[in-house]
Amino acid sequence: MSISRRSFMTNAALGAGLLATNSAVAAPQETTIAGFDDRKTDIDDSTVWQQKFDRKIKIGLVGFGVCQFGTAFSLQNHPNVEIVAVSDLFPERCAAMAQVAKCEKTYPSLEEMVKDDDIEAIFVATDAPSHGRHCLEVMKHGKHVATAVPATWGHLEEADMLYETVKSTGLTYMMFETSTFHDDLYAMRQIYNAGGFGKLIYSEGEYFHYFSTPLDSYKGWRIGLPPQYYPTHSNAYYICVTGGSFTEVSCMGNRGVVPTFMPENNVYKNPFGSEIALFRTDEGGMARMTVAWDTPGIGGETGRVSGQKGAWWNRPFSGLAESNELVKTLNLKKPPLPPTVDPGGHGGSHGYLGHEFVMAILENRKPLVNIAWALNLTVSGIIAHQSALKDGELLKIPQYTF
Repeated sequence: MSISRRSFMTNAALGAGLLATNSAVAAPQETTIAGFDDRKTDIDDSTVWQQKFDRKIKIGLVGFGVCQFGTAFSLQNHPNVEIVAVSDLFPERCAAMAQVAKCEKTYPSLEEMVKDDDIEAIFVATDAPSHGRHCLEVMKHGKHVATAVPATWGHLEEADMLYETVKSTGLTYMMFETSTFHDDLYAMRQIYNAGGFGKLIYSEGEYFHYFSTPLDSYKGWRIGLPPQYYPTHSNAYYICVTGGSFTEVSCMGNRGVVPTFMPENNVYKNPFGSEIALFRTDEGGMARMTVAWDTPGIGGETGRVSGQKGAWWNRPFSGLAESNELVKTLNLKKPPLPPTVDPGGHGGSHGYLGHEFVMAILENRKPLVNIAWALNLTVSGIIAHQSALKDGELLKIPQYTF
């Protein structure tokens, strides 16, 4: 069954109840959030970072909720960045973010911040249901934009609007998908681009994040959220390795025992605590991608790939002799960052994502996780959830190229 991008409409309750502006209402919880405490990363220490540009990009930061993501990507510490202003709906959070960002100017909302002509780019770290419309608002005012994941929240029409806006304006858009700079995925991408894997025959990715009760969130957007609405950490183990996409999906959902994942207990009418998607890839291979909220005792963002010439399967590359020799010539370690930039959490990915956004603007090029990657990562999950609601019906997935 072919699905038009414009044929999927989000439940009206979601639009009315969740598409509001910014971070969680309650104070950040004293809870370890999966991935945030992992700062180990494999960096090439045989070279040092060399500054190529003197110019500082004038950036605004918005959103300092439970995850405090507004300052998590070290943009305020980058030598080519000046933080002009920060914003959060809640004054005490806005003040806290201003202190971390070493910035005096604050705004009560993103809608006010975008009017500041001094700002060239904005990083959107607001509530997930608002990412799409906030990015559209930023680009409407002629500014580059980066966003936390996902790119949009159940909205195929909004995905189309983002895609067309980026293409028509030429502005830099980037989604900060953390798996992109995991040590293993970074190495996989270098090997794939060099031809070491050949075409990928099969890929796997998992995002396990268990909470018996959901994290605090603005207007409760995390309560009962469909797992495949938040698919990018797992889907990255194909899309951010190859730059490709998924073309069709059959997805099954698990009706678990966690009360929030019962349709009567969340505004999404979502019955699933975990969803496992089987995708067809644009290379003709297959991928199994799991997102699970109801699996105690396990957590993390991991994946594996297997190609025609070799595989990275819970250990570094092994495969055909010629591919092994090729891989020996590649530098699979991440390049050094500016000395003031911390690699950060989620496997040492945060600093690299912020740096990539800055360099894409300075070098006037497409970033990693550009609009096509971002939408291919996100929209495939939206369609996967629709498939799960239809007991695994095989559905076509819209394609984005850039």
